[in-house]
Amino acid sequence: MNLITGATGIVGAHVALRLLQQNKPVVAIKRQGSDIAKTRKLFSYYTADAEQLFQKIRWLEADVCDIYSLLDALEGIETVYHCAGFVSFNSKDNKQMHRINSEGTANMVNACLEKNVKALCHVSSIATLQNPDIKTNIDESVYWKSSPLASDYAISKYNGEREVWRGSEEGLNVVIVNPGIILSPGFWTQSSGKLIQSCYKGNPFYTKGSSATIDAKDVADCMVKLTESEQFNQRFVLIENNYSFKDILSSLHVAFGKKGPNVEAGKITMMIGRCVDGISSRLSGKEQLITKETIVAGLDQNSYSNERIKKTLNYQFTSLQDTVRFICQSYLNDIKN
Repeated sequence: MNLITGATGIVGAHVALRLLQQNKPVVAIKRQGSDIAKTRKLFSYYTADAEQLFQKIRWLEADVCDIYSLLDALEGIETVYHCAGFVSFNSKDNKQMHRINSEGTANMVNACLEKNVKALCHVSSIATLQNPDIKTNIDESVYWKSSPLASDYAISKYNGEREVWRGSEEGLNVVIVNPGIILSPGFWTQSSGKLIQSCYKGNPFYTKGSSATIDAKDVADCMVKLTESEQFNQRFVLIENNYSFKDILSSLHVAFGKKGPNVEAGKITMMIGRCVDGISSRLSGKEQLITKETIVAGLDQNSYSNERIKKTLNYQFTSLQDTVRFICQSYLNDIKN
């Protein structure tokens, strides 16, 4: 029996779909009041029998910050896909982010050990491959080196990874995946979905930074294959390829039939934008989008290696062009309907 945390989010919903399409039972936990409609909608982008598959999920109310609810949920569970997480680059969210990403992961590890779960697959991030001395060909051998530029998000995910490794030392079979920027249809108001909305409206600005991307369905596919093939006590960088932010934004604009970004936003421009956005945020009550962390991320020029995952699974990733084409068409269909 498989249990998924974060099944109302991008990665967890894709893992649920992947397992259900293989006729494997899925238990998904959610917090009270969580919206499961986005998971149902996500299924519909990929398959005609979305509703039939969605109805096979057994939903349980539990919270990663409440270990007792996790212990109850893990009864009879053999494999856990820990996809629950909180992503934010806004300081007002730091306390909640550390609580979910760090303490919540510790609770899950402890509960898995208590219930003798056979395997835990944990979703981390390339943000934990934090080492200011290494900027190119970053792979699984790169381990954390403290830096004043490290975001609270990266720190919270790193501390979560430490808890998983601690579980490994105590006898739990673990797999850790470190995805790049995850691209997915649906979830238009969160994570990379905000980027899709921005490009649909048209955004002339770009930064000189770079990072790596991956299709959400590839993340889920790799997670299931790695866990089922017992690639335990290892971590895997999950990326399709490295791209400049200008290339990513241009691909999205082109898919929407719009002019690509042509105005470079340098550090000074972004700092001015941060001040203006901060004032606007305080006046409107809306979330501030340009923060110290987003400026650092926007200017970072990192590149990553996916050699380990390709060799381990002989995996062929979905190209950025195919991913963008599918996501943008899904967005246009949602607007039309």
